[in-house]
Amino acid sequence: MAAAAEYAVDAWQRSVLFADVMRQRGNQYQEHLAESAPNVLDFAAEVILDAHTLPRPCNYCLMRILAPEDTPTLPNARPFVVVDPRAGHGPGIGGFKPDSEIGAALRAGHPCYFVGFLPDPVPGQTVEDVMRAEAAFLEKVISLHPESAGKPAVIGNCQAGWQVLMTAAMRPELFGPIIVAGAPVSYWAGWRGRNPMRYSGGLLGGSWLTALTSDLGDGRFDGAWLVENFENLDPANTLWRKKYHLYANVDTEAPRYLGFEKYWGGHVFLNAQEMQYIVDNLFIGNRLTSAELITSDGIRLDLRNIRSPIVVFCSYGDNITPPPQALGFVTDMYRDDEEVLSHDQTIVYATHDSIGHLGIFVSSSTGRKEHRKFVNNIDLIDVLPAGIYQAQIADKTRDTVHSELAEGDYVMSIQRRSVEDVRAIVQPDPESDRRFAAVAHLSDIHLGLYRSLMQPWVRAMVTPTSAYWMRLLHPLRVNYELWSDRNPFAVPFAGKAGRVRETRRPVSPDNPFLALEHAVSSAIEQSLNFYRDVRDDGYEKAFEFIYGQPWVQALAGLHGSDGAAVRVHPGTSPEHVAFVKEALELRRHEVRQGGVLEAGIRALLWVHRLHGEADERQFNLARSLPRGDAQISIERFREIIRRQAGLLRMAPNAAMDAIPGMLAQASPEHIRLVANAVRDLSFAVPLEDGEQNDLDRVLAVFERAAEKREGQMSGPLERQAKASSQRPARASRKTSAGTKSSAKAATGATGATAKSTRAKSMRAKPASVKAATAGAAGTARRPATKKPA
Repeated sequence: MAAAAEYAVDAWQRSVLFADVMRQRGNQYQEHLAESAPNVLDFAAEVILDAHTLPRPCNYCLMRILAPEDTPTLPNARPFVVVDPRAGHGPGIGGFKPDSEIGAALRAGHPCYFVGFLPDPVPGQTVEDVMRAEAAFLEKVISLHPESAGKPAVIGNCQAGWQVLMTAAMRPELFGPIIVAGAPVSYWAGWRGRNPMRYSGGLLGGSWLTALTSDLGDGRFDGAWLVENFENLDPANTLWRKKYHLYANVDTEAPRYLGFEKYWGGHVFLNAQEMQYIVDNLFIGNRLTSAELITSDGIRLDLRNIRSPIVVFCSYGDNITPPPQALGFVTDMYRDDEEVLSHDQTIVYATHDSIGHLGIFVSSSTGRKEHRKFVNNIDLIDVLPAGIYQAQIADKTRDTVHSELAEGDYVMSIQRRSVEDVRAIVQPDPESDRRFAAVAHLSDIHLGLYRSLMQPWVRAMVTPTSAYWMRLLHPLRVNYELWSDRNPFAVPFAGKAGRVRETRRPVSPDNPFLALEHAVSSAIEQSLNFYRDVRDDGYEKAFEFIYGQPWVQALAGLHGSDGAAVRVHPGTSPEHVAFVKEALELRRHEVRQGGVLEAGIRALLWVHRLHGEADERQFNLARSLPRGDAQISIERFREIIRRQAGLLRMAPNAAMDAIPGMLAQASPEHIRLVANAVRDLSFAVPLEDGEQNDLDRVLAVFERAAEKREGQMSGPLERQAKASSQRPARASRKTSAGTKSSAKAATGATGATAKSTRAKSMRAKPASVKAATAGAAGTARRPATKKPA
């Protein structure tokens, strides 16, 4: 009875506190809607450029994040631009807390900008208008940082990820590295039995329902419908787990819960044209990865035209954007590695084992680990040669070699991968593609029927007032509106909660009734999860049954008997073929071009050509690679690395044979300094036996070049000394006969003196040069464990 009484008091107190937190949530919702530019940024910011003022206006704006006093911006640091998703919620998720994408960029000393938006779109704005606004924002950022170490790095979250990629395909010259986090790009992709959201379009009959919803909203699509789709994915979390977690931990959980609900309840709107374009061309049509989208001025949005590295961050625990949808564009657009290399494209992917979709953006652990490492190593990512790579982040331990070169508690390494490695993750299914292709064709038919037969009647009946009440009575909005200070029954809980906090008596952890509560909660959650699994399995089976029927596919214009692939490869344009041919011819002439820096980079790439791994410790050492007197920007450094990598792929033997000629004009000291740097860079990660042998060969080539230069430099000095000692005697013979004897006597004395002095000085210089180079060689050479080949 004592345990029951203790639990009863605690349960009643928690109920009062829970009701008060929900009341605060309702008030917060009302206050957030009343703001002129609502967002959930945790950082101070100022508007730099408002897209309402652009030739093609839209509801976006560019904001400069004001750096805190304790983390000043470093001079010439590359700017970061974080673009938030407009997928039903308001902006700010990229800077939701200190450990976030914006927080990581500020902590590393980078100037940071944020692209946000207002809740209401400009009438008539389109997806292309937003793309052009994003291009204008980047132009503005570039103009504000003319001395930047590189082009702006852009982070696109979720919906903003694919929109940033579209903008980069349209204006590739504006972008530095692009990080897309939890961004769906290939919408038909997914794992059978695990990703049911992709079936929604087919089960609803296509995009006609999107048009109907926009018409009922008087030309605007309510983002709350998108949020409801996310909520329906996990009914256990929506209906029980999230609220029970607050109830069970109401003494400490309220601030975190209210902070997240401020974002989750900030619903925004899209124009009917925008939403229809997204659903028709992306969600159902999946036309982005087949290069079928064309702008109004005729630019084809081909993702293969992006010249900046693309970093894809996804998670196996994400049921909204699973890894197949995030990485599927690689297998959609590239058949093999040769196509990736021919398009000179760099793709880096990183996967998380368990974190959910929103955790990719808001999780503090992700902010402290993945986002910090991406930001701290953005220059390393920028200089990677063309190809596919995987970024892996490991804990830094006492046994980590050169641990001082890796900032923070983790070390990031980048390992070369192939299209086949990505295909193993995506697991493309031609039969599944055929079903989705049938959905896309039938969706166009249904949309055409709706626009012809129903849309005129719907638009005639809808008024601004009816659209307003439809938005107000949306189930998600009612959930927030219902319990706030506007409700007279909720007001008394503010005072009651205050008194409860003064007399709070938490139940003891070992109370049996508390254990029973947890057991009941677990049973409810398991029941809802079972319902979800049965529902999702039914969705999948229904989708496959309907759209797998040959007669349904025939109605959609697909012929199953011909065996033709429905997922058309984008193909290679004649312009690209001509470009590749011209680039190959140019590289054949570049094999012997370059100096000691190019030779060092070529040698380093050759040593690690089979290992295929880059490490942030190596890159931090490479920053100190001797470059002579010239200051080389990261853009120039990136160009050198990519060119040398291309030359090694095209003609490895010829490229390595050309290294002595590239060192022919360098000083012995500089040659040995670069060789020393190549050696240190190679030992930053463990070497295999073959790599060790290659490194010994490379160091031997550099040493022979240095010794040859020493001989070339000492020879001309000795000849110069001999010539200088003979000049006065030859001059004396050219004097007139009358003064010949006196001149000869005079010059004989001075010539002997000059000859002796010059000879001594000339003999001393080679000795000093040899001593200096010997000292440099002593510091550059490493005791060989193996005889150089």
